[in-house]
Amino acid sequence: MNLEIPKKFRGLSHQAHQVAQQYFRPLSRKYDKAEHAYPRELDLLAALLDGMNAGSPETVGAGSASKRGAGAEEGVRNGGNLSALLGVMELCWGDVGLLLAMPRQGLGNAAIAAVANEEQLARLRGTWAAMAITEPGCGSDSAAIRTTAVKDGDHYVLNGEKIFVTSGGRADSVVVWASLDRSLGRAAIKSFVVEKGTPGMSVTRLEKKLGIKASDTVSISFNDCRVPAANLLGNAEIDVQKGFAGVMETFDNTRPLVAGMAVGVAKAALDRTRELLSKAGCRFDYRKSLLVVSHAEATLYRLEAEWEAARLLTLKAAWMADNRLPNSKEASIAKAKAGRVANEVTLKCVELAGALGYGEDELLEKWARDSKILDIFEGTQQIQLLIVARRLLGKNSSELK
Repeated sequence: MNLEIPKKFRGLSHQAHQVAQQYFRPLSRKYDKAEHAYPRELDLLAALLDGMNAGSPETVGAGSASKRGAGAEEGVRNGGNLSALLGVMELCWGDVGLLLAMPRQGLGNAAIAAVANEEQLARLRGTWAAMAITEPGCGSDSAAIRTTAVKDGDHYVLNGEKIFVTSGGRADSVVVWASLDRSLGRAAIKSFVVEKGTPGMSVTRLEKKLGIKASDTVSISFNDCRVPAANLLGNAEIDVQKGFAGVMETFDNTRPLVAGMAVGVAKAALDRTRELLSKAGCRFDYRKSLLVVSHAEATLYRLEAEWEAARLLTLKAAWMADNRLPNSKEASIAKAKAGRVANEVTLKCVELAGALGYGEDELLEKWARDSKILDIFEGTQQIQLLIVARRLLGKNSSELK
């Protein structure tokens, strides 16, 4: 097994780390304290990233996370999913909230990349897309969506409410999940791109949050909101046999990215805690048995092992997407493992650092707060474990709830 970063992505990974260190880190505390203020400094960075994508066959960022074109090459392929993941890992070593606040890097962009047709990809290129799935009565069970989309000539009319929409107040458009026919269940759920300012679409609430405060999170209502039929992503036909698989393919690409966010912030906490413990006298000699080192050293070793496991599972899920291998189970495994590890690592690092970890002189307490959402959004820990169980046992959602 060769577990090194592919040579063609090393430059990208290094550049992302530099951005995290020199650009994100200095802004972290500023926008953690100024919740709901838009980080204007990100505009230049987003423009630079757009420029890189314009001249590169292998685009970087959330929009590159797609199975499109994968498998065209002979042999093993390292493509857009892996490049997006490596970038996310490094940028979240800097700041998760700032990454989520970056223009044109939303999970909605990954959704467009995953399921849009070629015409839609060309037309929507350059848009900043948020993702709207969760509803007041529908959290982890995406199949229970109540927002409806009724065909009316060349448009669909959307009615419903979405909550916890990341970047929903800032993005150019929102990818909205809605049902074409609720009597047909999950098979009728499709995703629509609704542009900002569309009549009938309105932001109704701005959330105050535990972490990722640089990113805005909103509720959006749709009241007879007319969306062009051309903005229904992918195939408009309802395929009862295929069921939910088409729109759910989005998660196969986005869940490894969220796992990558967790891997990134956990690595930040481990690196800083190691520095602080080294200053306090810890030697970190890996040749010694855990029985003869300090409790702090032994704890850090265990956390590093958990982090490495999460990292490898996440890389595997993205690599499988690049090679057009079914990765729904692996995406959920990665998301479940990395989300839980990030929570444990960041909280334990606060504990190991003592008073320094709890105070605002260090970013450790912020990383602990930021990490919590990574075990919740894009499917909670419990839902990921349920999905994995269904895949392993060969059962569907009605047979194993």
